[in-house]
Amino acid sequence: MSQEVASAVHLTRPQPDEYAPYYQKYISLVPEADILATLDDQRRQMMLLLSGRTDDDGEFRYAPGKWSAKEVIGHVCDTERIFAYRALRISRGDQTPIEGFEQDDYVRNGPFATHPLSDVIEDYIAVRRASLTLFRNLDEAAWSRRGTASQKQVTVRALAYMIAGHELHHRRILEEKYFKNGR
Repeated sequence: MSQEVASAVHLTRPQPDEYAPYYQKYISLVPEADILATLDDQRRQMMLLLSGRTDDDGEFRYAPGKWSAKEVIGHVCDTERIFAYRALRISRGDQTPIEGFEQDDYVRNGPFATHPLSDVIEDYIAVRRASLTLFRNLDEAAWSRRGTASQKQVTVRALAYMIAGHELHHRRILEEKYFKNGR
């Protein structure tokens, strides 16, 4: 497949029938651009946000009962892993329905609170690189394949946009509620 054809696939925003309505709040945040370039740029932006942060910054909660900054980043990693796994299965033509997951259980049972912030950041980098590798190696047909996840139809393309939008949503929360005013 030529580079021009491959790039054209990434420039096409998923249509509303490619994902559950719930995910529109994330997909709508993603700029009109090549989704691969967006995912790569997000990695750099997140690294800029997290650069120089201390373990105390990672423990910060902006309100009682809210996740710590480390838990937010861990949640972003877990969700990206799950969405990328869904994309892998669907891109390979696996039509087996994929179950949902409960984000609060994942955070509660995740190791984020016991690890240094640097480990959580390293995990984010590894997860994003793995996602990029997966998406960069898809052929044109794979991007449009449909499968079932959480009892809803979804395309591989929509999953890539969901990863980007979910990360952007939580990065904005980190910027506005966790790391504002020089924190």
